[in-house]
Amino acid sequence: MASDWQVVIIGGGAAGLMCAIEAGKRGRRVVLLEHNAEIGRKILISGGGRCNFTNLRTKPENFLSRNPHFTKSALARYTPADFIALVERHGIPYHEKTLGQLFCDRSARDITGMLEAECAAAGVRVLTGCKVDRVGADLSLETSAGVFRPESLVIACGGLTVPKIGATPFGYQVARQFGLRIVECRPALVPLTFGREDRDRFDGLAGVSTEAVASADGAGFREKLLFTHRGLSGPAVLQASSYWHPGGTLEIDLLPGVDFTGELREARSLGSRLETRTIAARHLPKRLADRWCEVHGFSKTAAAMSDREIEAVDQSLRHWRVSPAGTEGFEKAEVTAGGVDTAELSSQTMEARKRPGLYLIGEVIDVTGQLGGFNFQWAWASGFAAGQTV
Repeated sequence: MASDWQVVIIGGGAAGLMCAIEAGKRGRRVVLLEHNAEIGRKILISGGGRCNFTNLRTKPENFLSRNPHFTKSALARYTPADFIALVERHGIPYHEKTLGQLFCDRSARDITGMLEAECAAAGVRVLTGCKVDRVGADLSLETSAGVFRPESLVIACGGLTVPKIGATPFGYQVARQFGLRIVECRPALVPLTFGREDRDRFDGLAGVSTEAVASADGAGFREKLLFTHRGLSGPAVLQASSYWHPGGTLEIDLLPGVDFTGELREARSLGSRLETRTIAARHLPKRLADRWCEVHGFSKTAAAMSDREIEAVDQSLRHWRVSPAGTEGFEKAEVTAGGVDTAELSSQTMEARKRPGLYLIGEVIDVTGQLGGFNFQWAWASGFAAGQTV
């Protein structure tokens, strides 16, 4: 019967599945409710279908939250090594790409299959296609699969990211129902859009990519930058987007580690007849170098440039200040920034301080990881923490 379950988990994503496994291993009677037809929809589309399931370099500094200390307990108790051990126990081949990012060799379905097998071994009942209609003050639930009256209710239904695979504000609605504060939600790890002037300036550069440092609100990231039809993307910009707020600026260094001033001065001393764009194209894609010099009026040869002109070229490329018009929204974002205020929760158990028996884990909380597997590690760690207590 529906009332026989001690723990009900709403949400069959990474955090909910990990919580279910851990609670089931403790002998708790656990049922997991997922409104989609299959579990782990976001796992399946992540990492180009290969799931960047953790990051070897995970530390609290890789997460954005109003309380930068909130993640410490959970991350210390369930580490990347713990998840890797689980992956290896299931014989799933994986590889490290760059910067500690681990991906499946074959398919993200290896991860969902592993989690399903672990749920089955722990006695967890998984109900897909199950809609929750109402959550009562006593934590009872009215659902399409019947009425549940658990001792513990876990909200693990994610944020607002990628609504086409079923994202809804349900988790925040339940949190508000129990009087929990919500930090304003916004798209994070998301492409940024140009204002009209920049869109006109850089029209036609879609697909051009270059290494750069993108910085916002004091946080800078050196990775690839990509021009799109509407603005900027690529890992460097996605990373910086989590720290950018509407009305703010993005500062971009298009020549990280390059002494371009020195290079132009040396070319001038040799009497070089090469144009600025030709020298810039040694470090930038030719289309970008040509457009940049055209937009800024840099048309002289190196031999004809003054110190002031050389400095202007260098500064324009290394301190490009962009005022984005906005983002591509939750449809294109990888995660949701903001969420349930961490001050409302125990960092050890993820239990709501105002309502014992109610737990919130994963993306629904105001914890946002950087790009590269950190958000999955937070899902595993927060799910594990709750699973030890529910």
